[in-house]
Amino acid sequence: MANESRPCPCDIGDRFDYESRGQEVQAEHIKAYVCKPPASTDKAVIVIHDIFGWQLPNTRYMADMLAAHGYIAICPDFFVGQEAWKLSNDWATFNDWLKTRNAGKIDKEVDVILKYLREQCGAKKIGVIGFCWGGAAVQHLMLKNPHLKTGVSLYGVIRFFEDRSSLLHPTFFIFAEKDEHIPLEQVTLLEQKLKQNCKVDYEVKIYPGQTHGFVHRKREDINPQDKPYIEEGRKDMINWLNKYL
Repeated sequence: MANESRPCPCDIGDRFDYESRGQEVQAEHIKAYVCKPPASTDKAVIVIHDIFGWQLPNTRYMADMLAAHGYIAICPDFFVGQEAWKLSNDWATFNDWLKTRNAGKIDKEVDVILKYLREQCGAKKIGVIGFCWGGAAVQHLMLKNPHLKTGVSLYGVIRFFEDRSSLLHPTFFIFAEKDEHIPLEQVTLLEQKLKQNCKVDYEVKIYPGQTHGFVHRKREDINPQDKPYIEEGRKDMINWLNKYL
């Protein structure tokens, strides 16, 4: 990895001061945050959190943004009651912490959420987005889950699934040029493998000068030089969802 002492850089950036607009619900054994658009719709997006968990204001902000664009957005607790990572934790313990939170072992939870979206929200077309840990989870789901229509992986940790690239659904990959934990060589390799093996639409985009977490973590008002890229990343994500849902 690029930096063994700090295995995941999700604290780079700024935590939003944000009051969310949705509500918390219970879907079988899973707590989830749900935000619905003003008009009824049959389109939904599952939002997969990063290591800081489903209650992070930044992630809820992104769910609310999706709802403002006409989607039912749901951000479940994919750690299922286990503690999210805290900035005060010792990074030396991170790999042990991660062992019980595998981004490739969320299929049972996703099935519960798909059922909830269909039965409780009337959703028929469902996509998924995810950040960092959640971005890796999106890649896993795009390789495996037949019920999702599309996915957007935002700075998903490539090493979790680097050997597999036969995607089932159109997938958009967002990366930051200066992400010290996802080296550009890994991104280039991913692109090569997708080119060789992928039979569905995909796009890999690198945003200049940006660091890990830029789309959902930074506060635009105190990063004026990054604001255009943050806005572009969000717009690209929405456009991809609009195209395939």
